[in-house]
Amino acid sequence: MTRSETSPHFFGVRHHGPGCARSLVRALEDLQPDCLLVEGPPEGQSVLALLSDPELVPPVALLSYSLEDARQATFYPLAEFSPEWNALRFASQRGIETRFIDLPAALSLPLLFPADEEAATSAQPQPGADGEPAPDPRRRSDPLDWLGRAAGYGDGESWWNHMVEERGDSLDLFAAIREAMTVVREEAPSPWGSESAKRREALREAHMRKCLRQARKDSFERIAVVCGAWHVSALAPPGDARADEELLKGLPRIKVEATWVPWSYRNLSMASGYGAGVSSPGWYEHLWRVGEGSRATGWLARAAALFRSEGIDCSSAHVISAVRLAEALAAVRERPQPGLEELNEALRSVVCMGEEGPMRVIARRLIVGDRIGTTPDRAPTVPLQRDLSQQQKSLRLKPEAAQKTLDLDLRQANDLARSHLLHRCSLLGIGWGALDEAGRGAKGSFHEIWTLQWDPQMAVEVIEACRWGNTVEQAANAKAIDRANSGGTLDALARLVNEVLLADLADAIGPVTQALEDVAALSGDVGQMLGAIPPLANIARYGNVRQTDTAMVQRLLHGLVPRAAIALPGACQSIDDEAASVLRDQILNAHGAMAILASEELHGAWRPALLRVADREGGHGLTRGLAARLLFDEKIEDIEATSRRVSRALSQGSETAPAAAWLEGFLHRGGLVVLHDDALWSLVDGWLAGLGEDHFRSVLPLLRRAFSGFAATERRQLGERARRPAAAGRVLAREAGWNEERARRALPLLRSILGVPR
Repeated sequence: MTRSETSPHFFGVRHHGPGCARSLVRALEDLQPDCLLVEGPPEGQSVLALLSDPELVPPVALLSYSLEDARQATFYPLAEFSPEWNALRFASQRGIETRFIDLPAALSLPLLFPADEEAATSAQPQPGADGEPAPDPRRRSDPLDWLGRAAGYGDGESWWNHMVEERGDSLDLFAAIREAMTVVREEAPSPWGSESAKRREALREAHMRKCLRQARKDSFERIAVVCGAWHVSALAPPGDARADEELLKGLPRIKVEATWVPWSYRNLSMASGYGAGVSSPGWYEHLWRVGEGSRATGWLARAAALFRSEGIDCSSAHVISAVRLAEALAAVRERPQPGLEELNEALRSVVCMGEEGPMRVIARRLIVGDRIGTTPDRAPTVPLQRDLSQQQKSLRLKPEAAQKTLDLDLRQANDLARSHLLHRCSLLGIGWGALDEAGRGAKGSFHEIWTLQWDPQMAVEVIEACRWGNTVEQAANAKAIDRANSGGTLDALARLVNEVLLADLADAIGPVTQALEDVAALSGDVGQMLGAIPPLANIARYGNVRQTDTAMVQRLLHGLVPRAAIALPGACQSIDDEAASVLRDQILNAHGAMAILASEELHGAWRPALLRVADREGGHGLTRGLAARLLFDEKIEDIEATSRRVSRALSQGSETAPAAAWLEGFLHRGGLVVLHDDALWSLVDGWLAGLGEDHFRSVLPLLRRAFSGFAATERRQLGERARRPAAAGRVLAREAGWNEERARRALPLLRSILGVPR
């Protein structure tokens, strides 16, 4: 056996790319290696057997995580067009010995997430001289940028895409890559941003050489090494074994686990994990599937279908013209086939008429794509992940990379169960869904509107949450109880009670409620008491829709509201503008919550508190004006009493600052209310019209301050109404009347529509 027969064959690749992958597969078919070494986490060796499972569908990622802290994790993403994925599948189908040779996660994770505070601080990006944050030193710049700029491209990604991925494959490709990257490594500055990053890279290459020596020692005759193009020139020389061993000696080690997790094209387009971001995974998938055939027609046909689904006109003639333009552009630029740049220019010119808006749809849905992979059920997972997956299947809530709106009707058993699951995930910190509070109010108390989007990196959040329990319900109960026992403010505990009831966590209701009662009994903070009222009022009002017991919440409210009402007038005394602004919002929120409670006892405690706040001479003008307005809105005081309050607060003898604050509180950013409430308009208009010239001039700055919070459209409409004759609205109102005969004709149709019998 000659030396050349035992020399390893190096294949330097970019982490994702159809051109590289196609060339690599042909090279491996020619070589027929008996050992394949792949740059990847050695912990992934335990799950390589799953490569033959048909349920393992890329894009997927090898996840390596710390057993002590799941937040310490790295992903090794792979797509169907990734060279490493195709090399691994090639070896798996032929029974070839396969080994991962990168630095083990047990050693690399402590380097990425240092335990000591000083090392952790040095690993974080520090601000630059101009105040802008510096780039993360754990990420490197792209060394291919030097070659790309030298060739006239904007960056290395564009250069590589044109020269490698979009061209026909060649078996001479890897020799050219090796030569180019050797020159870049020798001549260009280091792409690593810090000394710690340089050290970690040196450790990685030392471990790769160590694994390569071991493979040669094990008497493999044809060894294929698939690694990043940057590393080829560092691995081809055997290197000093003793120096590598010395470098790797004494590194801290932690316990780790590895598994397959689904990945998405959206995540693949980011430079995460191995710095393996590719800006156009959807385009690369198209290149991989069409092979060496014509790529333009199929791509533009898909774009046309997408445009039509979005309501954008795109006919067959558009597609034909776009294909011809793309091919002409490729010919002018001396390219064998149109690339993504030519196809985008053709679509922008022919279909979009130069507009960029429609091209954003192409970028999001076609160039990047919303594909998400799948993993087999037998892949190693934590119990919590298995329980979550089972519930997602049973409730027909498939995790999707694309953003999706879900409208739940809580009167339906399946939708109620979906709501419970989503609320439990939110409580556990798994950001799968976001509840639209405004949409819920618009739809009614029995509706919830969620925005769902599954990010594959949420697998780490699930693993992190598994320390609370083995099922979603068990974990959510345990975390809620822990939050309650760890203390917290009154309003925070009230929100927690709301979360627990929305998530239907029966085991946590008792401990969380007891913690809330204990804090409420001792709390004297008016702000906290006011902040606790809205979430508790929502539970008391809408709990019956969710089939929850609200008796304990009613008991809490009957103790909390009177105490807040008694303390409120004193809280409005001797406070600055900032504190008054915060208190104003808290009073408004609490008042809105009181409005949905059908309890005369609670209203009987709250209304006198507003009256005392409005009458309190030493109180802040903002809260006094707000209280006066709320008394007027609730018809507790008539227009004459409110008019007297306005005149006293804004009289010529009043100080400017308190008067301005009072008026601002009285109007409380309600431009539309002033515009459409005739009684309120008449009150403000009548007071203003009765001012003398000197008094009006002194009040004008107050009015400008008060009305500055209104939207521009509201201010314009107020001005238009002020210009109309004062009696115009009232005359129209008096002249409006019913035509009894015409109204009677519509009654049969209305009865039919509403299903009302005659």
